[in-house]
Amino acid sequence: MLIVGAGPAGLGCAAALRQCGIENLALVDLRGVGASFEAWPAQMRMISPSFHSNPFGQADLNAITPHTSPADYIHSEHPTGPEYARYLRAIADYYRLEVKTGIEITGVEKSGGSLALLGSPGPMFARHVVWTAGEFFFPRQSIRGSEHCVHNSAVADWSELSGVEHAIIGGFESGIDAAVHLARLGKSVHLLSRGEPWYQDSPDPSRALSPFTLDRLKDVLRNAPGKVRFYKNANIVEVVPSGDTYYIVDDEGDPFEISTPPILCTGFYGGLGPVASLFKDEDGRVAFTEEADESPALPNLFYSGPLLQHRQSLFCFIYKFRARFGIIARAIADRLGLEWEGPLQQWRERGFMIDDLSCCEDCTCAVESDEEIAPAEVEEYATAHSS
Repeated sequence: MLIVGAGPAGLGCAAALRQCGIENLALVDLRGVGASFEAWPAQMRMISPSFHSNPFGQADLNAITPHTSPADYIHSEHPTGPEYARYLRAIADYYRLEVKTGIEITGVEKSGGSLALLGSPGPMFARHVVWTAGEFFFPRQSIRGSEHCVHNSAVADWSELSGVEHAIIGGFESGIDAAVHLARLGKSVHLLSRGEPWYQDSPDPSRALSPFTLDRLKDVLRNAPGKVRFYKNANIVEVVPSGDTYYIVDDEGDPFEISTPPILCTGFYGGLGPVASLFKDEDGRVAFTEEADESPALPNLFYSGPLLQHRQSLFCFIYKFRARFGIIARAIADRLGLEWEGPLQQWRERGFMIDDLSCCEDCTCAVESDEEIAPAEVEEYATAHSS
């Protein structure tokens, strides 16, 4: 069998499959193990914390197997990208996972009793395929004039950005992350956001800023040498350069002027890429079978990764989508006639094999916060102007 992608989802699924006795498997990846983490900006950190709590039956939130802990391996609570990539390489070595690099898959289709993976250097065939391609190398640049901007994923080190004043388009995790690092460098930052994610408190942690990000934001607003200004209702549709000035324009035609290339923190396109059409329901929405995160259109094609969603809940953090590694392994092992119950016992006990999706229907905490989540003064974008 074949797994497309050698990030946390691909390696995590491969480890669970290996635990079931499946030896004939390989991972294919264009770049290599943990390549997206290696490409992170130097200052970026995992927003979910790592802690070695395995001896007490509670797996490290960033672990991809129930037996390992990035905190114990890396000795860091919020690993950098390269540090986490080092952990992933250790997983690949420990489970003897074959990773074939330099392979780009452009599609999957049925071929007799197998699935054919199309692409370079040629077609590959397998009875089962798990698609785990990531998102980092597919930045969302849908605003007109995006070519005049810098996407946050293209920044190697925030200290290398020239200029003392910057405008950030996008106010969620990556936007706040960029603002934090620039303010710590003494820069003046204008954060342009459609909504007000800094105020948002949701029972689903995927829809609100992480505590790690809120802590950093509070610290920057109090102590950083730079300044962050917040603008809400900024529905940016275009960036127009003119000489040494960049005009950031919203859907009402209101321009915001800045002297440095705007920074896009607008997220990423989904990692489904060339197989996206195979994961659609009758209404054209992204869908995965609840039984095994399988394609509704092509049996034996599975998905694991941050695009996973069930019953309106997002599985976009590692500690969420890893909860289905054991489900995919169980389905494939069962179809191959292999024993899975004993081998995957720890996967089930440690939360890597959740098959009761009612857990996703009510995430409300019993005790509500009594603290208002708020940054410094927030301005309406329509009143914004360059300073």
